[in-house]
Amino acid sequence: MEGGVRLRAGASKWDVREKVWDYLEASGLADFPRPVHRRIPNFKGASHAATRLLGLQEFKAAHTVKINPDAPQKNARFLTLEARKTLLVPTPRLRTGLFNKIVPPSGATKEILRICATSQGIKEYSVPVGLDGKARVDLVVVGSVAVSEKGWRIGKGEGYADMEYAMMVSMGAVQADTPVITIVHDCQVVDIAEDLLDDHDLTVDYILTPTRTIKTNCKRPKPQGIIWRKVSYEMLGRIPILKTLRYREKQIGKDVTVQDEHSDLANANPPAALNQKAMAENTRSQAAMGSAQIGQHYVENDSLSPRLEGSGMITTVYVGNIPPSVRVSELKCALREFHATPLRLVWQGTQHRAFLDYKDKATAESAVSSLKGLSLGGNTLRVELAKNQRNKGQVEINSQK
Repeated sequence: MEGGVRLRAGASKWDVREKVWDYLEASGLADFPRPVHRRIPNFKGASHAATRLLGLQEFKAAHTVKINPDAPQKNARFLTLEARKTLLVPTPRLRTGLFNKIVPPSGATKEILRICATSQGIKEYSVPVGLDGKARVDLVVVGSVAVSEKGWRIGKGEGYADMEYAMMVSMGAVQADTPVITIVHDCQVVDIAEDLLDDHDLTVDYILTPTRTIKTNCKRPKPQGIIWRKVSYEMLGRIPILKTLRYREKQIGKDVTVQDEHSDLANANPPAALNQKAMAENTRSQAAMGSAQIGQHYVENDSLSPRLEGSGMITTVYVGNIPPSVRVSELKCALREFHATPLRLVWQGTQHRAFLDYKDKATAESAVSSLKGLSLGGNTLRVELAKNQRNKGQVEINSQK
């Protein structure tokens, strides 16, 4: 733009980000938190830009709005709450799930709603929405570092907004025609070369600035779901909900091979011989498995092998919050999928729990990490080391409250 951000020919995404961040700071347009570098930048006039939402028919018609937790979208969150719409905010860095639903107290005043729209309010007045919450999002509001009038968007480089959208597609929360809006300063609207965009990049339908409402008429398709070949095992570890989505999509026959799957299996899993030995032990013990039906309490149990009885090193993992509809076979399948197959499994379905035995504490802790965020039958399972570990040779597992 004239007198604003100037981009050189052949600028990379990172060049674009640096130019925008530098310009906002140098021109005095940057607002708290400062500096704006490496953030979705807040800017003077962000609150006014957000009021342009009120003039959009798409906002008026929306029942549920998903808005990022960044500072420049604070007033957009307030306006959504004031309009008595359902507000969903992504969890920070997607560590504990996908969404939090903001639930203001009954009879909340404008002042309370403004607090609910802040980062602190999001913590105090929200409840998590699980993958099976049947969320249907009517409007998506994202932050940007730069955006073009054609609707091409550049974020801060961590890919969370793109991933959030892809995950919403995967769980059926958004459709191909769900509008996407971004709120930026006029100086953040720049020419972006189309060859900078990748197939995972989210595009926008409206751009709201302090002076303009821009309808982009963008024809470039939005992401059609999670592109697993661009997901790393490291990302699966950082975003536990991704593991559940991957498991679900694999169950319906989708290719969910991640970018470093083969190298990761070679480097990060237990040595092949040890893993095969553990699997063999598990297979043998399952062959000898006894089953008993007592009322509605179904127990599936391995007999402890002499090796296990004598080792004294067994570590037990507690799995709770198992829905009544889930069968032990579904849990076993998930354990294999997440490379967390135990040496022994005790199933207590009517008590909504199971216990998993591993050969030592390190293996058990690895299983807990792998299974973190796993959802079965609509519930996110509670997975942790059992509070009461068994002594050597003890057959019964103590209750986990």
